[in-house]
Amino acid sequence: MRTIKIALLAVTVMILGQVSLVAQSTNVWKNLTEVTYKISEDEYGELYVPVFSENITKMEGKVVEADGYIIPFEGMFKPEHIILSSLPLAECFFCGSGGPETVMEVDMASPIKYTSNRVRVRGTLTLNSKDPEKLMYIMKNATLVK
Repeated sequence: MRTIKIALLAVTVMILGQVSLVAQSTNVWKNLTEVTYKISEDEYGELYVPVFSENITKMEGKVVEADGYIIPFEGMFKPEHIILSSLPLAECFFCGSGGPETVMEVDMASPIKYTSNRVRVRGTLTLNSKDPEKLMYIMKNATLVK
């Protein structure tokens, strides 16, 4: 009987862990909108530095899933380093009305093929408030979720 209870507990924990990841992945873009900005300066002038909410800082270093559209950049697509937008190209941060919280850099564990269809990736979320040459959200060691 004890073995059955332990096995059921293990299955429950596994299922709840997967539900937690799914629930988190469903709302990852919503959670990432909880960012504000403070004005700072560097040698080139004013810049906006992100101030991440508690919900966002809790996600740092965690494996998350995000779905969106691959955005071509710097002379087009690089299969191991992509920009993912929660919005279609015409509405994304670089081309349309979206804000910087709607895009993230994604470092892929292995190259992927470009598609104009929506994709889902899973990786470790890193927050960036220091390097103005990079986006504020970076997913590392990402894999394509089928």
